[in-house]
Amino acid sequence: MRIHAAEPLFAWGQLEDCPTPATIRDLLAAVPDHDLIAGLVAARGHGRDDYPVARLRHIVLLTILLRHTPFNACLDELHRNPALCRPLDITAAEQIPHGWDLSRFLDTPGREPHLAALRQVFDALARPPGRAAPDLGRHTAGDATALNARAQSDPKAVAREAERRLPQPTGGRKEYTDAEGKVVKVVEWFGYELHLLVDVRHEVAPAYHITDTKAGDDERVGALVVQAEADLPAGRIEAPAYDKAADAEDVHEVLHEHGIKPVIQNRALRREEPERPLPGGGHPRHLVHDEAGTVYGYDTISDPPVRHKMSCAGYEADRGTIKYRCPARHEGWGCPSQAECDAGRSYGLQARVPCELDLRRSPPIPRATQQFERLYRGRTAVERVDARLKLFRGAADGDIVGARRFHAFVGAVMVVHLVFATLLAKAPRWEGTLGRTRLGPVAKALREPPVA
Repeated sequence: MRIHAAEPLFAWGQLEDCPTPATIRDLLAAVPDHDLIAGLVAARGHGRDDYPVARLRHIVLLTILLRHTPFNACLDELHRNPALCRPLDITAAEQIPHGWDLSRFLDTPGREPHLAALRQVFDALARPPGRAAPDLGRHTAGDATALNARAQSDPKAVAREAERRLPQPTGGRKEYTDAEGKVVKVVEWFGYELHLLVDVRHEVAPAYHITDTKAGDDERVGALVVQAEADLPAGRIEAPAYDKAADAEDVHEVLHEHGIKPVIQNRALRREEPERPLPGGGHPRHLVHDEAGTVYGYDTISDPPVRHKMSCAGYEADRGTIKYRCPARHEGWGCPSQAECDAGRSYGLQARVPCELDLRRSPPIPRATQQFERLYRGRTAVERVDARLKLFRGAADGDIVGARRFHAFVGAVMVVHLVFATLLAKAPRWEGTLGRTRLGPVAKALREPPVA
C-alpha cells in the first residue's frame, strides 16, 4: 500500500476496495492477539481441533476486512479463491470451516476473561498511533449510534449471559426535537448502542463502549474519557465535542476533574425564565445570561432598552473565570450607555464569570464563540466513523444472535478499524514517481519495535 504524500496521515479514502493478499497478510500480522488466541486455545482444552483457533479468529477478521455481511459469503470466497487461503495457511478445501463453526467460535471470545483480552488487543493497537502522532486525540468528538442485534431464543442461554453481566439487546427509541420542543423525527431499533470517542482530524476511535439501548449518552462520557486517557499520552485530550444529549451536570463535572474543556451543545430546560442575573455577585444588574451561558448587557439609556451580546475575552485559567468586555468598546462602535457603564475606566466595562459556579452553563469554551462553533463542527467526524463501522464493516447488520457473539464481533470490528489506521499511517508516501517513495516521521515511529 503506497499513498501520495499529499494525502492525510490516515487516508481512509485510499483503502483498497479489493485488498490484495499482501494487504491481508499485513493486517493479520499487525493484530497483537497472541494472548487472546492462547487463552482461547486453553479454553478449548483437549477436544477436537478440526479447525485451529487462530484460523477461525483470522476468518472472522477477514470477513470484516472484505466487507462481507454473513460469514458464509467469506467462506464461499475462500472456496473460490485459493490465493485468499494462503494468508490463512489453508492448503485444502477441507480446512475451511463451516458457518456454524464460526458462530460457535464467537461464543468463547464473548465471555470473560477472553472479552477482557479482546479489549487489551484494542488498547495495544490504540497506543502506538497516539504516541507517534502528536495531535491524535487532542480534539475529539463523541456520540452513541444504534446497532441492530438479536437475542438468543433459548431462555437458559439468555440467563447465562445475564449472569455474566452482558447487556441484552433491547428496544431503543430516540426522539429529535426542534427549537420549540416539537418532535420532528423518531428512530426506533432493537439491539444495542455503540458509544464512540473519535479524533476529529484523523477519524480514529481510541475508545468505545457497548451498552443496551437504555443507557444515555451522558452516562458513558466519563468511561470513554478514562479509556482514551489510558491509551493516549497524558494531557492529550483537550476538547471533546458532544451534542445536547450529553449536556448534564455530571458530565461537566467529570470533564472538569480531568482538566478537559467540554464542547457540548446546550439542552434547553428553562422555558419560563430565559434570562437570569450573572452568578457570583458584584456584577451590574443590567448584565444577564441565558441558559446556554451567553452573557448579554442591556443599553438602559435607549427606549426601549436594547440587548447586546458581551464580547468574550477568553478563559483565564489561573482564575478559573471567563472574562467578558463591553462590546461597544471591544468592537469599536458607539453605545448610548457606554459612558455610564465605563464609569471612567479606560478599559471599559468588564465582568468575570467563575466557571465552577455553574460548569454546565459556563464552560471554559463559551458556546457563543467562534472557537466553540469551530470545534463543534468536528462532530461530523464521529458520524463518518459510525457509517464506516456500520455500513462497511457490518457492525449494525443484525445478523449476530446472542450477547456474547455480538460483543465479540463488534470488538473484532473495532480491532480491524485500528489495524487499518495503523497500516495507513505506516504506509510509505511517494511524491511524483513511485521511485521517490519515502517514510514519514509517524510511519518511522510506528515501525520501530515497541518500548517495554
